[in-house]
Amino acid sequence: MAAAVHAVAAGLVVIDHTALSTLSFQSRSLAHPDIDRLEETTLTAREMEVLKLLASGLPNKTIAARLKISSHTAKFHVASILAKLGAASRTEAVAVGMRRGLLAL
Repeated sequence: MAAAVHAVAAGLVVIDHTALSTLSFQSRSLAHPDIDRLEETTLTAREMEVLKLLASGLPNKTIAARLKISSHTAKFHVASILAKLGAASRTEAVAVGMRRGLLAL
């Protein structure tokens, strides 16, 4: 609960995992009607690490500190993940990652 409060204070969105499946379905059907036909895109090992930290609701600065990289590099990885997964937001990237089996519940 404390992590959620800190995430919201940092300007992030916190979503209950049960609500995520609904959001995931709505996002797919409204924003990307053909998302299931997207070609599988491979994330690098580092991008997978970043995606897992995104799923924890961490901002770029914290991701950078955890991975011992610069904030600029963390931002670059996040942008690359969004592009590869065809996501418009960090939350959508996590939802797509979950749908594709890249992230466990």
